[in-house]
Amino acid sequence: QVQLVESGGGLVQAGGSLRLSCVAFESSFSANGIGWYRQAPGKQRELVAGITSGGNTNYRNSVKGRFTISRDIAKKTVYLQMNSLKPEDTGVYYCRFYPLEWYPGDTWGQGTQVTVSS
Repeated sequence: QVQLVESGGGLVQAGGSLRLSCVAFESSFSANGIGWYRQAPGKQRELVAGITSGGNTNYRNSVKGRFTISRDIAKKTVYLQMNSLKPEDTGVYYCRFYPLEWYPGDTWGQGTQVTVSS
């Protein structure tokens, strides 16, 4: 059953911004970490940012200073604010419980497409 649903992707020019949302359903939101991942065609999926149940955040180097992951516990939502977008940020973005190793039974959802044009 689907527990997380991501949204907010779109087409933007380089330098623009997008805010992705990940809404949790049928889960103990505050007890779980959430991560944002992305995948471009022909490339491996990679972790973009993660936030633990304790609120600690982790970012891959290429997005540090540009992306911010945050959560609203009351709304059971995790956000990924993406600023100063670059063409290399293009890909399908997914949210999953994080870290992945703690949730071996989970699967990937549909994701939300982010396309950054130059």
